[in-house]
Amino acid sequence: MTETIQKTPTQSGVAAGRPRRGADGARAKARAGTRFTDLLGALPWIGPALILIFGIVLFPAGVMFYNSTRDISMSGVDKGSVGFANYQTLLDFEPLGGIMIRTVIWVVAVVSITVILSLGLAQLLNKAFPGRQLVRLAVIIPWAASVVMTTLVIYYGLEGYIGIINKFLVDINLIDEPYGWTKNAVSAFSWSIGIAIFVSLPFTTYTILAGLQTVPGDVLEAAKMDGAGPVRTYFGIVLPQLRGALSVAILINIINVFNSLPILKTMTGSIPGYDADTVMTMIFKYIQNEHKIDVASALSVVAFLIVIVIVAIYVKLVKPMKEV
Repeated sequence: MTETIQKTPTQSGVAAGRPRRGADGARAKARAGTRFTDLLGALPWIGPALILIFGIVLFPAGVMFYNSTRDISMSGVDKGSVGFANYQTLLDFEPLGGIMIRTVIWVVAVVSITVILSLGLAQLLNKAFPGRQLVRLAVIIPWAASVVMTTLVIYYGLEGYIGIINKFLVDINLIDEPYGWTKNAVSAFSWSIGIAIFVSLPFTTYTILAGLQTVPGDVLEAAKMDGAGPVRTYFGIVLPQLRGALSVAILINIINVFNSLPILKTMTGSIPGYDADTVMTMIFKYIQNEHKIDVASALSVVAFLIVIVIVAIYVKLVKPMKEV
């Protein structure tokens, strides 16, 4: 009588799994060796970029974090470590909540309004009309001019009784008498938003305009022949094609606007208190007015982390490199 010997699933799985795991391990090692070889081959090409990133990003960030844990005197003398006491000083600073809220308002207002206006302006500049080259050249002027110079022109134009902008607003009966726009925290901050939008328009407009050049003309023609109207064509075809350009423009604008200092410093620097401050102007005040380099470093670390988190969330949600 012949006996049939059957292996249990566990026994057969172990017997069959051993060589498979060995083969998989060998392939994994081979792939790791290939990646390491490829990395060594690419190192001469990416090495300069890595050195640049370390020199202008990582090293300053490390020094900034180190300074935030030190007790640094007004003259810059390091008196030793204080741990996270400087961060506690920030938490105990009562106006910090309002400063953070204004920073959010500043970034969201400037970036969103800039993008909306740039979409319309880019669409206009993409059309053929007499004098288009001159208009395109004029759009660059706010970008080419000094931000401080542009802000100062508007700042003195808003001066009470002698400012040309004040005089114009009175002449068109928009206001009854000249008003000290730059002496009030809310009005100065609002005008700062307007200036920031003005100087941000050229870059954003030209980025979107470059994206419009990549929209296939035959696709637009096909949509027109299918009976799609201008609005449906724009939102259904053109806008999705601008995903890459818009993603880059918004991301760069968020970083630039968050870290912007000249406009707010010029427009609101003479206003006492902290009712017109954002994170960047507060860092400047800690250094320039209160001579607290250590606390300024702590706030700089917080600002740096906020930007990193915002960029990470934005890239995760938007996926700017994803194909349309």
